[in-house]
Amino acid sequence: MEFSNKTAIVTGATGTIGAGIARRIVEEGGRAFITDLDQKKLDALAAEIGENCKSLAADCTVGSQVEAVVQKCRQEFGQNIDVLVNVAGVTGKGGKIEDISEETWDFVYAVNCKGTFLFIKNVIPIMKSQGYGSIVNFSSKSGKTGSALMSAYSSAKGAIITLTQALAYEVAKQNIRVNCVCPGITEATGVWNNVSADYVTNMNMPHEEIVKVFTTKVPMGRLAKIEDVVNVACFLASDRAAYMTGQALNITGGREMH
Repeated sequence: MEFSNKTAIVTGATGTIGAGIARRIVEEGGRAFITDLDQKKLDALAAEIGENCKSLAADCTVGSQVEAVVQKCRQEFGQNIDVLVNVAGVTGKGGKIEDISEETWDFVYAVNCKGTFLFIKNVIPIMKSQGYGSIVNFSSKSGKTGSALMSAYSSAKGAIITLTQALAYEVAKQNIRVNCVCPGITEATGVWNNVSADYVTNMNMPHEEIVKVFTTKVPMGRLAKIEDVVNVACFLASDRAAYMTGQALNITGGREMH
């Protein structure tokens, strides 16, 4: 029961990875406060997970809404927030750099970077006051080695890695750990659905061929599963990773090795 008597906030929770993390935290004895844009979807997920899961819809790019999520979590589960998992993210419309709109660029950075920042900004004072905490951010394989036709997403996810490292230095003496995960292509996610659709258009290939192209790049010969990502994210969030901070762990089947 790795999360016994612990409270976690999970953003981007109606996606398959966020939902999997919230579910695992509750299964392992914790309390999960979940947030995303759609309250009806959040309510359905919370009902499925059980009484130790509560929710509030919010736009992670709006400071007042993020603050409301943190306040509601404390009202529901008590004053401590032991874990923050920043899953919320978007790829935006991919394509050649000259074809990416200013609006797309701003949107990708707002959700991936500003959203992560705002939740950290609101949770860090609580973790400092309680003397401990664990934050897990979501980067990507594309944040380690940029992906062609995904410059906005790649650069935003690269920023998450350096944010993680800077913050890990900043709060280490307060016994707060900050790490991030860098998944490769993960089956059954909205990100892969969007990315593969863009590649179908940009590379003029059928979806089945796109899947084959990307699978052959992975030494282990398959794409990541939801469980692969949930396992590593929950490990970093838990006390099993008590001596790890500032790390960006690859979940890529060997495709990324640095």
